[in-house]
Amino acid sequence: RGIPREPGAHWTEPGCQSCTCQGGRVLCDAVSCSVPCSHPLPAPAGGCCPSCTGCLHEGVARAEGDVFSPSDGNCTVCVCLAGNVSCLSPECPPGSCPSPSPADCCSCNPEKCNFRGRTYAHGARFSLDGDDCTTCVCQGGEVECSFTPCPMLDCPQHQRHLGPGQCCSTCRDPPAPAGCFLDDNGVEFPVGQIWSPGDPCELCICQADGSVSCQRTDCVETCPYPIRIPGQCCPDCSAGCTYMGRTFSNNETFPSALDPCLSCICLVR
Repeated sequence: RGIPREPGAHWTEPGCQSCTCQGGRVLCDAVSCSVPCSHPLPAPAGGCCPSCTGCLHEGVARAEGDVFSPSDGNCTVCVCLAGNVSCLSPECPPGSCPSPSPADCCSCNPEKCNFRGRTYAHGARFSLDGDDCTTCVCQGGEVECSFTPCPMLDCPQHQRHLGPGQCCSTCRDPPAPAGCFLDDNGVEFPVGQIWSPGDPCELCICQADGSVSCQRTDCVETCPYPIRIPGQCCPDCSAGCTYMGRTFSNNETFPSALDPCLSCICLVR
């Protein structure tokens, strides 16, 4: 190429060709690079061999001594030393997780519980043998037991009952009423009793559940001169006659109040 070379001379041609002058001839071959590192940087501009002063990790150039985490995270820490990348993952203790959180690098499984010869998974709930009133839960290798909570009862204390084998009391049914008690006059009527509350046309009966049912009586019998008997609801048309405020029995004769020469007779029909 127009340039004289001394015998035994070595030089590099463009394209990373290594050439030597031997016996008047030029021998060229591709440059052989010795790369003593695992993550070399690409050759700088004009150079042929990669550089181990720094690291190339996942396509990102790292300076010598740089400490970083890989893109997938997982709490792994890496360092670039002499062109080599060394990564360390945290050592997680076996067993339970005292305070699991999203920021915790250790993904561990909570410990199981060994209780009275049985093994329970974390979070399992169970009852003691023969004691259904106690509920236990396995939490990270530890068993916590407590009494089964009972619902609130809306009945008085004397109506509460705890049956055999039951954990919580229940409300007894209130006793059936023996009769009907009236608050206005303090009188208690037995079941089935019929009475009049003061109006002869109204009758009441004491029901089996302690309630009172009342019903009025409708009078259907009519006559021109009805007789009203005290304490009786409907007028009586068969007992006699009423005339000018007076009561006369059947077939009884009496003078007319309008004309003393007239004689009247009570005829029940």
